[in-house]
Amino acid sequence: MKQLSAYEQKIDKLQDGCPIKAAIDVIRGRWKPMILWELNGGTKRFSDLQAALPEIAAQVLTVQLRQLEADGVIMRTVYPEIPARVEYALTELGEVLSAVTDQLEAWGTRYLNWRTQREASERKRVA
Repeated sequence: MKQLSAYEQKIDKLQDGCPIKAAIDVIRGRWKPMILWELNGGTKRFSDLQAALPEIAAQVLTVQLRQLEADGVIMRTVYPEIPARVEYALTELGEVLSAVTDQLEAWGTRYLNWRTQREASERKRVA
């Protein structure tokens, strides 16, 4: 297994100077927002996350979990059992991020409603 440092973000001068870019870089990724949403409900095993996100390949889920772990947003706990049991949970930093993602959800809902209304208006105008 790769070292956790292999999953850390590359140094980006813009990120160092822009807190918004830094935050977006942490949650950027096709599945990261949904992984964080699932973990917002509490600790989950890998299989729980796979079941909740059936479209994601196991390898992709593993990489995105490792990236979130390297960014300090989630923690991975491995229990010395056979078969191995691995659980993922939000860290304190991840819980703070969860409040931000709640706000993003509210904004996204508002945006989708606006877009739906705009598209309906355009269809009426064309018809």
